[in-house]
Amino acid sequence: MFNMTSENKKPTKKNQAPKPELSLREKLMQPNAEGMISISFADLHKLETPDRDWSAFDALTDEDIAKAVADDPDAAPINMDWSNAVILDLAPKTAISFRVDSDVYDFFKAKGKGFQTRMNAVLRTYVDHQRKSK
Repeated sequence: MFNMTSENKKPTKKNQAPKPELSLREKLMQPNAEGMISISFADLHKLETPDRDWSAFDALTDEDIAKAVADDPDAAPINMDWSNAVILDLAPKTAISFRVDSDVYDFFKAKGKGFQTRMNAVLRTYVDHQRKSK
């Protein structure tokens, strides 16, 4: 499968068989950077599923789906109060450099990706509270 060269004794790809092309299912089942797999309904219908009859699924109405969710004991109701929702002004950010206590930085950094955004959110909450109290 591999050729060994006399110089470095590492395999070369000269005689390596080409990789087989991925099937449609394999292509669609590739996870993204977060490990999630997302398939559109259009792509889902492209997959070969000879053992499945999609006509019943295709015939479902919004009311049928709502009833199925209501009848499902595992479906948790989503009952959110949006009366205190805040519309964020996504003004451009200013790049700065400033010093913070190491434990504060470590706390936010340990939470993972987006820690600077979370730090900004904490500062935004403080600023908004100070503005309201004046």
